[in-house]
Amino acid sequence: MKKPVLKYKTVILSDIHLGTEDCKIEEVNAFLKHTRCERLILNGDIIDGWSLKRKLNWKKGHTKFVRRILKIAEKRDTDVIYIRGNHDDFLAHYLPLVFDRIQLVEEYVLPTAKGDYLCIHGDCFDAVTTHSKFISILGDVGYQTLLKINRYYNKWRVLRGKEYFSISKAIKAKVKNVVNHISHFEDHLKELAHKRQCTGIICGHIHTAEDKMIGDIHYLNSGDWVESMTAIVEHYDGRFELIDYHEFTQLLEQEAAYKKARKEKEAAKSDTVVWMTEDELAQV
Repeated sequence: MKKPVLKYKTVILSDIHLGTEDCKIEEVNAFLKHTRCERLILNGDIIDGWSLKRKLNWKKGHTKFVRRILKIAEKRDTDVIYIRGNHDDFLAHYLPLVFDRIQLVEEYVLPTAKGDYLCIHGDCFDAVTTHSKFISILGDVGYQTLLKINRYYNKWRVLRGKEYFSISKAIKAKVKNVVNHISHFEDHLKELAHKRQCTGIICGHIHTAEDKMIGDIHYLNSGDWVESMTAIVEHYDGRFELIDYHEFTQLLEQEAAYKKARKEKEAAKSDTVVWMTEDELAQV
């Protein structure tokens, strides 16, 4: 049986980094294939222009992703909002742009039953890297190197029968904690949300999925599709949920099993022969 699709009001993805070796392109394409939504928000760093300048690493799956986004906008009646990140900052000179159901913007206000949520990539809050693009690119080169080391390290772990462990994620978490402390990242998020009179704020950028309250502001971070493979979904009842790819595949399997059982039950019911006496038939 074909895997079913899961329906949401809004789906938010960020930091896919098309054009890099470590982009989990098969997983993100599968995720999009088996979801339906009214609104798809791509919250920055979808295409990694920095990496493409250093080395062309564009795969067929990356082209398939772009085609799928166009198909989603064309055939599924879905509004697609592409928010510029720092790795796809080459778009900055052309924003805002609107192509039918596709919008390319700097930021986006998402209306919900609970109030407005400001969707912004989040690199503008990074006090260290904002002042020097050179430092940003240098840090990105270091991160890409860690990811490469991480691939070889985990191949060795597999041979030893050990579970996957992310060196790069562990190190980057420590580095980002320092950056966040210097720039008062969360304080800036809260301040901007209040300034825009928003109930919540949704970011990407730091590759760390999050769903929490900062004072009276609901803060969500969609993570990335390099290591964590996470997304934010808005349900039709207004709930936001942070979901990772492994949870998503389990939900698909459960939905497929449920549909299969229901189909078998309906088939068995239609094949059932009901015998009635002549008196019973006369009463029908």
